Amino acid sequence: MRALIQRTQKSCLYVDGKLVSEIPSGLTVFLGVEKGDSEEQADYFARKLSNLRVFRDENGKMNLSVKQVGGEILLVSQFSLAGKLGKGSGNRPDFGNAELPDRARELYERVTAKLREEGVPVKNGVFGAHMFIEQQQDGPLSFVFEC
Repeated sequence: MRALIQRTQKSCLYVDGKLVSEIPSGLTVFLGVEKGDSEEQADYFARKLSNLRVFRDENGKMNLSVKQVGGEILLVSQFSLAGKLGKGSGNRPDFGNAELPDRARELYERVTAKLREEGVPVKNGVFGAHMFIEQQQDGPLSFVFEC
C-alpha cells in the first residue's frame, strides 16, 4: 500500500465536469493498493493517517492531527502509485504490481470505513473513474507513505 498525502486548504474532485467531492481543509490522500496488501495494512494505514501530526499548533509546530484541527480527508484511489519507473525498465511505467480492481476497491473502501471509525470525515473519489482534482496545497506539504 502506497499513498501520497498532501496537506490542503481546499480540494475539489470532479468527474465528467460535475463536482463529486469537496473538503474545506485537511488532507488530500492518493492511495495505491498493491498486490498482496492486506486488511491489516489498510487498518494500520487508517490509524496512522488519522493521527498523523502535520497541522500547526499555537506555536506553529506540526503537532496536531487532522482530527484535532477538525479537518477532513479526500481519499482518492490511484492505481498508478503502484507503478514502477525503475532503471532499465524503459520509458513506460510498469503497473504489474497494482492490485486487481475488485480487491483494490475492497481495501480502499476498508480504509474509508476505518478512517470514519477513527472519527475523521472522509470524502471519496469515484473508484476507476477519470477524475479532475483542484487543490490548494498548504505548505506545500506532501508525504509518501508505504506500509
